[in-house]
Amino acid sequence: MVNLDQNIISSLQNIVGSSFVFTDEATRKDYGHDETEDYNFPPHVVVKPANTLEISEIMKLANANAIPVVPIGGRTGLSGGALSIHGGIGLSMERLNKILAIDEQNLQVITEPAVITQVLKEAVLEKGLFYPVDPSSMGSCFIGGNIAENSGGARAVKYGVTKDYVLNLEVVLPNGEIIWTGANTLKNSTGYNLTQLMVGSEGTLGIVTKIVLKLWPKNNHNVLMLVPFYKSEQACEAVSAIFRAGIVPSALEFMERDALDWTMKFIDGVSVPIKENIQAHLLIEVDGNYPDILFQEAEKIMNVVEAFNIDEVLFADTEDQKNALWKMRRAVGEAVKSNSVYKEEDTVVPRYELPTLLKGVKEIGNKYGFQSVCYGHAGDGNLHINIVKGNMTDENWKTEVPKGITEIFELTVALKGTLSGEHGIGYVQKEYMPIAFSTMELQLMKGIKKVFDPNNILNPGKIFPDNL
Repeated sequence: MVNLDQNIISSLQNIVGSSFVFTDEATRKDYGHDETEDYNFPPHVVVKPANTLEISEIMKLANANAIPVVPIGGRTGLSGGALSIHGGIGLSMERLNKILAIDEQNLQVITEPAVITQVLKEAVLEKGLFYPVDPSSMGSCFIGGNIAENSGGARAVKYGVTKDYVLNLEVVLPNGEIIWTGANTLKNSTGYNLTQLMVGSEGTLGIVTKIVLKLWPKNNHNVLMLVPFYKSEQACEAVSAIFRAGIVPSALEFMERDALDWTMKFIDGVSVPIKENIQAHLLIEVDGNYPDILFQEAEKIMNVVEAFNIDEVLFADTEDQKNALWKMRRAVGEAVKSNSVYKEEDTVVPRYELPTLLKGVKEIGNKYGFQSVCYGHAGDGNLHINIVKGNMTDENWKTEVPKGITEIFELTVALKGTLSGEHGIGYVQKEYMPIAFSTMELQLMKGIKKVFDPNNILNPGKIFPDNL
């Protein structure tokens, strides 16, 4: 850990005020973790700036003194991207929490990064507008963190992920310079696309302080169904078949039996009867403004899934039923975590390859002696693989599971997929990056990092393998 002397602490207090600089152990520990397993890497000091200019001054100070700075958002990440693994300054963004403007004429919103995703969604909905990105943690995650990880969510299958909505960003660079990366326009073919370079860069290139997002008009209707399958692989096969039938659902989620069983024990008020031999479910939604068309699409989906070995399909007839089913789906990750120590992988493949991926995951688990619980955004080919410790010995958890994860990633890449669909690489996946990229490709990425951050002070130790 970097040892910050009192002169640095005093300088930080002069920038943001002494009441927003914290060196006590409890605060440092609180800001030293996110939702990644049980890791905790406290920064040496936690600083809570109020605006772009204060962040600029902090970065100038840090750059001049070679002090690591880690941007910290809602701490809901699952790859360790917000962990201060080298100590230094933990830069909490939580005070930059205002929606600055909702432009109803141009269907845009300008926001600061610490606005909670669900708060932003609800604010624009009141104006008849729709921001589709909806990660499971949307009730607590920050928009800025969504940009850092290029977050997706259930409705990415139809509407896309965070990168598809970011038009322009105000960014503080590691040397303290302030730039705007683009323009508030739907088209932009002017120079390199710095906006998209920032999205998904996991806080390693710059600190986002203002965000311009495009919006959709809201849809007024949806149909939601829960389809039980007797075979998990058939549920995965049905995903591609639905698209080949000409339907683009607004959400298409896969949940294994264990995921549902554990979730219903974990949350109150949700009960779905599941027959003994059911192995998996698909949660399928279509949305739009014309109910007759939606019912026609639902009928087409029924024609597709009835070709597989399924049980009775549950249609959510009321808003309460719909909310209960979505509450169940969004709670799966927490339910798994409450059952056991676990590692969550975030693989993504072309959707037609989902059955092969799922089968391979189970075979690899049998080979190395671990149980996996799988669920995710099947419409995108995005499978969350939760490896649970259960009764494994500490030694096998430490030595055998990494071998299994390596084989899962090798299978994923062989299927033309990649290591992460929406959680990012961060701290926990960085050593697996050579599975997806050649040395030259990784050197190109690291070269970009060096252009932006020659002193390697901004979120160091993330994304790239240690030996690169």
